[in-house]
Amino acid sequence: MAIKTNLQAVRDTLMEIMERYDNVVVMGEDVGPRGGVFQATRGLYDRFGPDRVIDTPLAELSIVAVAIGMALNGYHPIAEIQFADFIFPAFNQIVNEAARYRYRSNGAWPVPLIIRAPYGGGVSGGLYHSQSVEAFFTHVPGLYVLAPSTPKDIVGLLRAAVQVPDPVLFFEHKRLYGLVKGEVPDDYYEIRLGEADIKRRGDDITVVAYGLALHEAIKAADKLSEQEGIEAEIIDLRSLVPLDLDTIYESLRKTGKILIVHEDNQTGGWGAEIAARIAEEMFDWLDAPVMRLGGPDVPAVPYAPPLERWFLPLADKIAGKMRELAEY
Repeated sequence: MAIKTNLQAVRDTLMEIMERYDNVVVMGEDVGPRGGVFQATRGLYDRFGPDRVIDTPLAELSIVAVAIGMALNGYHPIAEIQFADFIFPAFNQIVNEAARYRYRSNGAWPVPLIIRAPYGGGVSGGLYHSQSVEAFFTHVPGLYVLAPSTPKDIVGLLRAAVQVPDPVLFFEHKRLYGLVKGEVPDDYYEIRLGEADIKRRGDDITVVAYGLALHEAIKAADKLSEQEGIEAEIIDLRSLVPLDLDTIYESLRKTGKILIVHEDNQTGGWGAEIAARIAEEMFDWLDAPVMRLGGPDVPAVPYAPPLERWFLPLADKIAGKMRELAEY
């Protein structure tokens, strides 16, 4: 069992995957000798050379378009978008091309492609280096959308993602790169896409989260347990698409109350879809309204630290919502 940070988990697993599969290439801005802006690809260029670790121009549209072409011709590209905020120039390539090739070709042309992107706030990145963009892509059939939050889950899901013959968006919360450390088993394992994980057991309320919000929810739950005796069950989605509704519903049958937390803007965030599915399929099990806590509906994450904290769903804010739900 090894202790790793989230960043080490990404870097080590990329190295392992490239050693295991000769057709895997890594591409993106500064991923080569520099090792990426977050050092997630450090060491890959020295090990595999410029033919498999490709520095690209600052052109996200081209990064994804070239990766799609490579995927259609026997390669399995892992393309890095330096910040998730920069993914929008490639939106058409991801949504109109990568996501639809298998469907439009009646299964003849799969697109085995992973697009990694650091997302989220908490790093004083301001408007263009702090966005949570996952909800734009959860709407699109043909894409897998993953958002692991722990080293163990990063390793297991990245290993599984490279087995998928379809495009996978792999979102990594940048605030958690060095903040989170955890155990990673020495034995090889994979985590099936579409399988949530219960990170904390409880009987009073269910909390669904991912990313930085997951770790803040665990902090809030531990505080409420110690101080007020409220026991929250915390579910880490890990996989946004496919979505593990079975795990959510099983917990809800026990608690009768549910809070969905995410960092993305609340309106139109992924929590809205989860809330709608619960209202449609689990209404008889609810003892309180489905509650959501997301980022406020402002255009972007503010730069100033006090305003950034106001934006983010941090532990105290989550605890307030959990208390409100428990007392309903």
